[in-house]
Amino acid sequence: MQQRLLHIMDPMCSWCWGMAPLLDRIRQRWPDLPLHLMPASLRANHGAPLDQHSRQALAAHWQAVASLSGQPFGDPQALPTTLVYDTRPASRALIVARELDPARSWVFARALQEAFYVAGQDVTQTAVLVAVAEASQYDAALFAERFDAPASAEQLEQDLQWVEGLGLAELPILFGERNGQLALLSTGYRPEADVLALLERWLAAGEGRQSVA
Repeated sequence: MQQRLLHIMDPMCSWCWGMAPLLDRIRQRWPDLPLHLMPASLRANHGAPLDQHSRQALAAHWQAVASLSGQPFGDPQALPTTLVYDTRPASRALIVARELDPARSWVFARALQEAFYVAGQDVTQTAVLVAVAEASQYDAALFAERFDAPASAEQLEQDLQWVEGLGLAELPILFGERNGQLALLSTGYRPEADVLALLERWLAAGEGRQSVA
């Protein structure tokens, strides 16, 4: 039997950052359960830097996510003035991290979210993405090489098309995958206890036992 979790996220999605502690909990509780990350790019190719109105809207939204999730958020006003809210570079970096070392890809994704939402770094810039990768124990030169390679862009497009075909609008999305069959565990922001209970039942079903959750 082959099984894994499939987590669909955008590194610059605030609700995905809000759900990050759930993924931490899952990794701690089931360390041998493979986690496969897939990107879903919410905002692509926005050509203009964030203006004052956009920053104010982000501040209100981030505060709402922070209040519900308890996750820390910085001030959007402190983001670089040149920041263009284009999530494709960060999503492409997620592809590279996954391909180079699947077991460390969540470490990278978590660090990337924190770099943006807490430290206010411009994670659309290659230099920032490579620095986050290096801090996550990836080889910086190899990461930069793979990021610039056409193959990473091609894989990103394939992943985005697959995710779009699911027809699910809310992020993040968590599936259990067993022998090629998907089971939807959560979509959008959900209480941690509810998702853990569903995951426990899914795992129990695969083992042919009854869950106590």
